[in-house]
Amino acid sequence: MSLQAFWSLVYSYPSQSLNGLALFFAAAGGWLLVATRYRQQRALARLLVQSECVEGKVTAGFADTPTQRVNRFFYCFGFASLALALAVSWASTQL
Repeated sequence: MSLQAFWSLVYSYPSQSLNGLALFFAAAGGWLLVATRYRQQRALARLLVQSECVEGKVTAGFADTPTQRVNRFFYCFGFASLALALAVSWASTQL
């Protein structure tokens, strides 16, 4: 498909194009949230297997500080992309 044909589709259906963009942001943000949660669960399971936890109880600070900051950033970025997807989807209904 040529670039001119693609842009004609964008100009013909602007609300659908914005909804597609919102879907992209929502999928990317949702994947980032799921991947971060999965990574946290794997780290917790690894900690339990290595028996570094006292009697199976894990405190909230089981990870080191840089890992916690990265996880916090990924959560914030994931939620921000979901909020952006919501805003773009809402804007597409106003067209």
